Amino acid sequence: MEQRQDEQAPLPCANGCGFFGSADTHGLCSKCHRNSLHQAVAPASSSSAEHGAVAAAVELPVGDGAQLPPATRAKTKSRCAACGRGVGLMGFECRCGGVFCGAHRYSDRHDCGYDYRGAGRDAIARANPVVRPDKVDKL
Repeated sequence: MEQRQDEQAPLPCANGCGFFGSADTHGLCSKCHRNSLHQAVAPASSSSAEHGAVAAAVELPVGDGAQLPPATRAKTKSRCAACGRGVGLMGFECRCGGVFCGAHRYSDRHDCGYDYRGAGRDAIARANPVVRPDKVDKL
């Protein structure tokens, strides 16, 4: 019974980070073991990535002076436009084009530049066309 306790006694991490390691991870804690795996994989993948970049550069055909458009990153909609708080999956999109959290989703809670009054007038004008009477020619 004493042997089992000695075998199961936690050992400090071999990197000295303050956590306990295990024999399965070669005396490292889970975080140090994960970092060591990433460091072991990173040099191998970077050399293959450089080789792939060189091969891709060689295969690009030279056009007749036309340049490729610069790559733009898609704007993430995971932050509130007013406070910067994360909105997650339930972000509220306003008519002004911003994405807002639950506290700033209404137009009076953020600086909304959308003209609701003008949009309402336009909607009514489209829904109710002007009816003009015919001239008095029918008499």
